Amino acid sequence: MSKKERKELSEEEKKYKNLRKQIQEKLIKFATRIPIFMYLTDYRERSLKDVVTQLEPGLFKKVTGLGVDDFELLVSLNVFNSTLMNDAVYKFKRYEDASLEYVGINKHEGEDVGLYETTMKAEEYLENKII
Repeated sequence: MSKKERKELSEEEKKYKNLRKQIQEKLIKFATRIPIFMYLTDYRERSLKDVVTQLEPGLFKKVTGLGVDDFELLVSLNVFNSTLMNDAVYKFKRYEDASLEYVGINKHEGEDVGLYETTMKAEEYLENKII
């Protein structure tokens, strides 16, 4: 390998490592701030993906610091396991419901419940303890 080829390879490795680091940072931002976003959004009956990409991209950017393009990049890289994400969103909403009902608030009674990429009928949500 010539010196020039090694230098080009080294530059490509640096670009790859830089891109990898950027993705890790975006993922950390997403993971630490998505519960806040879910708490603030009022679109409980829609899937989280739809809320982020279509309904409240501005709020998502304010809360997480990530744009829709950043979110879609993470999705395209298959960073999220849909089954685990659906379960995590479900558990968050169960916890949120319990805390709100404790103080006497039940603003979303009878509404469908959005998970990460799907929704549940209100009856199904109330019947299930886990997905």
